[in-house]
Amino acid sequence: MAQVLEFKLPDLGEGLTEAEIVRWLVQVGDVVAVDQPVVEVETAKAMVEVPCPYGGVVTARYGDEGTELPVGSPLLTVAVGTPVSGTETTGAGAPGGGNEGEGSGNVLVGYGTQAPPARRRRVRPPAAPGAAPGPVREERPLAAGAGAGAGTVNGVGAGVDDGHGRRADGPVAVISPLVRRLARQNGLDLRELPGSGPDGLITRADVEHAVRAGAPAAATTTATTATTRTATTRTTTRASGTRVPLKGVRGAVADKLSRSRREIPDATCWVDADATELMHARVRMNEAGGPKISLLALLARICTAALARFPELNSTVDMDAREIVRLDEVHLGFAAQTERGLVVPVVKGAHTRDAESLSAEFARLTEAARTGTLTPADLTGGTFTLNNYGVFGVDGSTPIINHPEAAMLGVGRIVPKPWVHEGELAVRQVVQLSFTFDHRVCDGGTAGGFLRYVADCVEQPAVLLRTV
Repeated sequence: MAQVLEFKLPDLGEGLTEAEIVRWLVQVGDVVAVDQPVVEVETAKAMVEVPCPYGGVVTARYGDEGTELPVGSPLLTVAVGTPVSGTETTGAGAPGGGNEGEGSGNVLVGYGTQAPPARRRRVRPPAAPGAAPGPVREERPLAAGAGAGAGTVNGVGAGVDDGHGRRADGPVAVISPLVRRLARQNGLDLRELPGSGPDGLITRADVEHAVRAGAPAAATTTATTATTRTATTRTTTRASGTRVPLKGVRGAVADKLSRSRREIPDATCWVDADATELMHARVRMNEAGGPKISLLALLARICTAALARFPELNSTVDMDAREIVRLDEVHLGFAAQTERGLVVPVVKGAHTRDAESLSAEFARLTEAARTGTLTPADLTGGTFTLNNYGVFGVDGSTPIINHPEAAMLGVGRIVPKPWVHEGELAVRQVVQLSFTFDHRVCDGGTAGGFLRYVADCVEQPAVLLRTV
């Protein structure tokens, strides 16, 4: 007798709480093997294929392509041939035996099987004065966008209707955290919205309908004294035009850059440098045979040498502890533009790599960025960023620091320009270098010293021989 197991969107790690379904890899009725990829999802970090820890026949899928699901929501159900004794039909246990909560161990690329789900709690709602005790209510998981009886209600102890279509004080029951966030982004008070779901549950469709109707935002109350409060009301204004959701990679970039602007007091300095000798050195390196050396790799090697001289710039700021944390290793991020937006892959241990190793790793990560196969590990852990915006044909920029890092080096295009070389006017290959730094970790003298050393290495690559 077959047993139906439910596979839920696993914990994605790195603080990720949701993912968007990009493409289903199986249909209802398909036979899947253990650890076979069943769906491709996009998180705020990367696009990944999710393998199913069960083998059997797919009996249901939850969510269309383009649907955003929170972690823990059902993805699909699988009918397996051998039932597991003592295992609930909510997805705990691997087919063919084993302990409760045991899976194949490969729920998501880069992450292990999540811990067994907590057993369902039974919550007894408070009885009205004088009323007889009511039946015990069982909380069940509810998938985003699912109907009655299919998932978890976010918000236990939801507010009670006051008789005028509004909820009294207390958390409001919504179908998923996504609904709560959507309401917050549009300035809507969930207490003012009627829910179309069971027991007044507010669904995403309810919020979207209120947004289209231009529903007024909640009246927000601000305490002015210990006994006096003043309420103000905001009304959402909806400008006409095409609306593009800030989600996935684009949404993650928006959140990170906004946080950087809020928290980091940055400053920028820049200098023009004669890159002619660096270009000649690269040509001679590649003529000598062996793997080709990229210009980006040479600039990265210069960066790591500069950070060895100015280690305070390879750091992060812990404001809670009011400490500057100087980091022992250099994990070098570099900005890469893709069809899905800007991503910053990270070369781990860049300070230990030579030019050949750096070239190979840059090539691998760039190709993975273009094909959308970067893993979360490829996109996290950076300590310093190299931004080569010259590929866009521009000379200079004042970039935003990649939070929580402390600095970023920008490199413009290298173009022929008039330049005084050895007392004579000549046409040289000139590049503009810009350096943006967190003014909390250092002053202008340190930042200027770093940038001047980088420029000296660009103009006279032999300077690097001191640190080779």
